[in-house]
Amino acid sequence: MSVEPDPAGNGIDARLAAARGASARADSRLTGSIDDFFLAGDARLDERTRILVGRLLGGIVHGIETDIRRDAARVLAGRKSTDRAEALLRGHDDVVERLSRAGLLRDRALMDELIARVRGDIVAGALPIDAVEPDAPSVLVRLADSGDGVVAAAARALLSAETRRRTTSDDAILPSDLPAELHHRLIWWIAATIREASVTTNGEDGSTDRAIVEAAQRSLAAHDEGDRAEAIAMRLALAIDPRADELAPLLIEALRDRRLILFIACMGRALDLDYDSARAIVLEPEGDRLWLALRALDLDRPTVARIGLSLAEADPRRDLDRFADEIDAIAAIPVEVARSALAPLTLHHDLRLAIDALTRRGMR
Repeated sequence: MSVEPDPAGNGIDARLAAARGASARADSRLTGSIDDFFLAGDARLDERTRILVGRLLGGIVHGIETDIRRDAARVLAGRKSTDRAEALLRGHDDVVERLSRAGLLRDRALMDELIARVRGDIVAGALPIDAVEPDAPSVLVRLADSGDGVVAAAARALLSAETRRRTTSDDAILPSDLPAELHHRLIWWIAATIREASVTTNGEDGSTDRAIVEAAQRSLAAHDEGDRAEAIAMRLALAIDPRADELAPLLIEALRDRRLILFIACMGRALDLDYDSARAIVLEPEGDRLWLALRALDLDRPTVARIGLSLAEADPRRDLDRFADEIDAIAAIPVEVARSALAPLTLHHDLRLAIDALTRRGMR
């Protein structure tokens, strides 16, 4: 039985098409619900984190999309293709939704970066403030006034980078301060999505394709991952290069001032870890690798306890009672044993990623 077109424009054709797709949508929803039901509790994102990751992802994608559309439209307008330029600027496709349907946003490295950033921001904002001298300047402000020009410049840059992140409104277009490899990947995914929508609406056009490519390449050329707060913090930690007796007070002060990025960078520098590895250790709710890291730095029991308590107060996923029960055992871990246990984390970043990939494959 065939269905006649709907000459009256009552939307019957659209309703019938929607009904025909209902079974597939129901099956897709059931699959998602089953996956969610069997997901371990400690792997499930809480609602706040989920919302903030969505906002961060949406802001970065929207920012890149806007730049590519504007630059491509400028290129087209300069080549007298005004109509094509205006069509690109009028595009309002949901790029995040399209990338999600394609499965591209399931990229492990991208989501790891976004989730870690959000969790880090949440923890940093919840750290207890315990100023010894309420009127004393914060650690970054003091470092920004350092007589060492390299330290002062890095501290001012970190202050500026952190301020930009904190003062950005929820619905703002965010600059892409992703690591270079992730930025590169996202640029071309978004460019392909813009082109797909343009072809669907206006048909194939070589000049539009070239303009989109030029706009994407311009965005790639303008990106400098060295401007990221994390990269600046690592430069600052390198410039400070604290002595063994200076490290513990610096770490405690960074936490007390809610400068979690600086805490992670200083800890990573002292352990010869890259920022991502140090951040993963600090944000893990169990804390097992963090205790090894703190002991590998030869930090004493009061310092380990202070750090552990601060992080436990800021992150409800942590088990404060368990930490209290284990603090004596943690403090008794020999420094060399702790350093040996953390040694694999000092391997080259790409080699560690390959090892992790092999491990995941072997568990399937």
